[in-house]
Amino acid sequence: MKKVVATGVFGILHPGHLLFLKEAKKLGDRLMVIVARDNTVKRIKGKILIPEKQRLEVIKAVKYVDNAVLGDDKNIFKPIEKIRPDIIALGKNQEIDEDFLRGELKKRNLKAKVVRIKKHLNSELNSTQKIIQRIKVL
Repeated sequence: MKKVVATGVFGILHPGHLLFLKEAKKLGDRLMVIVARDNTVKRIKGKILIPEKQRLEVIKAVKYVDNAVLGDDKNIFKPIEKIRPDIIALGKNQEIDEDFLRGELKKRNLKAKVVRIKKHLNSELNSTQKIIQRIKVL
């Protein structure tokens, strides 16, 4: 059974997220999603829009997701070490250096293949930030 891990903030769930999760699921038999903790979101984005437990419950309800867990706010690799995936799926716009990720996986003796999902939506509201901007205008 091939396990795939996808990670993200999933601030406001939108069709771009759903496409990412759908494509990640196609890479294996089980899709496990790691949802960023509030402390991590605050550090990366500057503020928390939706609390972590709510974001987790929404992701768990997505039909492509077999299981979802909260990440670790001190060590982002801790849940990956526990899950031991065969594949780590990255979204087209996720800001992580693939070579860095591969190096960290190797250090931890994890043999997961890193796959960047290239498919994305070409729509006006295909990101959480674009949705927030639209709401501000209304």
